[in-house]
Amino acid sequence: MAGRIEDYALIGDMQTAALVCRDGTVDWLCLPRFDSPAVFAGLLGTEEHGFWRLGPAFADGGQPPSATRRRYRGDSLVLESEYETPDGTVRVIDFMPPRDGAPQLIRIVEGVSGTVPMRSALRMRFSYGWVVPWVHRVAHPDAKQERTAAVAGPDSVWFDTDVETYGEHLTTYADFSVSPGERVAFTISWQPSHHDQPALPEPESSLEATETFWRTWVDECTYQGPYRDAVIRSLITLKALTYGPTGGIVAAPTTSLPEDIGGVRNWDYRFTWLRDAAITLSSLLRTGYRDEARSWREWLLRAVAGDPENLQIMYGIAGERELGETELAWLPGYEGSKPVRVGNGAANQLQLDVYGEVVEALHLGHMTGLTRNDYASDLQVRLIRYLEDHWREPDEGIWEVRGPRRHFVHSKVMAWVAVDRTVKLIESGDVDGPLEKWREMRDEIHADVCEKGYDPERNTFTQSYGSKELDASLLLIPQVGFLPPDDKRVIGTIEAIQRELTVEGGFVLRYPTDGEHTGLDGLPGDEGAFLACSFWLADDLAMIGRVDEARRLFEKLLSLRNDLGLLAEEWDPVGRRQVGNFPQAFSHVPLIDTALRLTACGAYGG
Repeated sequence: MAGRIEDYALIGDMQTAALVCRDGTVDWLCLPRFDSPAVFAGLLGTEEHGFWRLGPAFADGGQPPSATRRRYRGDSLVLESEYETPDGTVRVIDFMPPRDGAPQLIRIVEGVSGTVPMRSALRMRFSYGWVVPWVHRVAHPDAKQERTAAVAGPDSVWFDTDVETYGEHLTTYADFSVSPGERVAFTISWQPSHHDQPALPEPESSLEATETFWRTWVDECTYQGPYRDAVIRSLITLKALTYGPTGGIVAAPTTSLPEDIGGVRNWDYRFTWLRDAAITLSSLLRTGYRDEARSWREWLLRAVAGDPENLQIMYGIAGERELGETELAWLPGYEGSKPVRVGNGAANQLQLDVYGEVVEALHLGHMTGLTRNDYASDLQVRLIRYLEDHWREPDEGIWEVRGPRRHFVHSKVMAWVAVDRTVKLIESGDVDGPLEKWREMRDEIHADVCEKGYDPERNTFTQSYGSKELDASLLLIPQVGFLPPDDKRVIGTIEAIQRELTVEGGFVLRYPTDGEHTGLDGLPGDEGAFLACSFWLADDLAMIGRVDEARRLFEKLLSLRNDLGLLAEEWDPVGRRQVGNFPQAFSHVPLIDTALRLTACGAYGG
């Protein structure tokens, strides 16, 4: 059985990523890209669906020992796990070197004390555990041992180590021991199966280069506040979720980790949501990372191409438009949470808020000095021309409901943001457009929201026009400048959400759900507290002057991170565990934003 979600560590190379459990098992790895089929899919099934365990040997039928302690090496994505055993102590170093060539996962075993028996067990399964590859040995003139190649269709994975290996039960094993100062390396490398074998790995020099890469990248960060460790770890995570060749940013490196354990709320997040990528861009810009912002802007322009009127809410990491959703019936799902889905049918939804997030990101890039791009300015104007004709329509909203379309308040607010930022761009003289017409449009949207999306009896904005339900996305109203923080309607909305949408600990739900019955979102089941929304509440509390309360909530949220500083999408207050895809960009971005706001307020302990 896979570990709890928070038991996993992330390693990656800005093109794909692996999840490593506390017991040294890699249960998830897609090759060669984030959105490729998994070679190790044990996370969503069993060991039969692929895994790679490396750690102290244990008795047949027993449980593999968990690491006594683990950490990332400094400000990097190099993982160290230490195991204290009756025979001594051993360290395993896991990393994926940033690459120009074949993707590699490298694992180095280092003896610390005593002599520790170790075992590597490698079971490769292609196509999410469906395909058993042809595994065979291949000689190489410079290798001490024959290389092990696993081939299936267009893919091949090559396994290299200097210790002897053997095969049993469709698994490749290596049994060995390490003493103090000894180091034994293992590497898997992906290669198209019709190519010659990849070059032999160089684990030690790759380790040095990987550490240097991350150290150099982190040095660019401009944030020096009291929450620096949490901010840096979140920034590294966001960088790891960026597909280096194109600048596209995945929402998470996983699919179908459930929002409701045992339920059906299981989605594929290995794509670039314009919303998630835009807010990620804003956090990177505010912490000094302009190169990533520039790359994302170029990705956006390529993805949208000459057709902004048919803007999708998400694209593939290279800008692909076809993201058809299918179910993998042979996988039982994480802790029995079915179905397991790949692809995402929400790609074809209408979500008007996306126009606001994209325009806001382009606006922030302009304000922070990104080199002018005429097509980006032209795109911004064309998006507003689309909203002229469509902002009055109902949509599926920020949460991608699978029920009927509604006039979601957040969607209208973000349409207002898109027009407002474009009006400011025209006012600055950097682009031409119908200024007076769009000022009137901005005012019309604002008045429409305040009239139809506000409940004066309860003094709160509501999820959609005419509804009584609340929605945590309403917390963004003061943050995007739609209304000032001291407006009584803003304060009333914040207090209503605290009363009606919070769970134990003060964490925030996205909206009401209805258990076994089909809820507002068209789905049965419940879900955990949504971590992004909980950070938004902390931001709002700081904005309305309740700074100490904001800091306390923020620090509670920091305590939910796993021991390596990572967050999934949600927190289950009953099971007291992380749920949803992991790690989640949409959780780490608001962590950074709230840290910046609280630092600016001087609101921190110690």
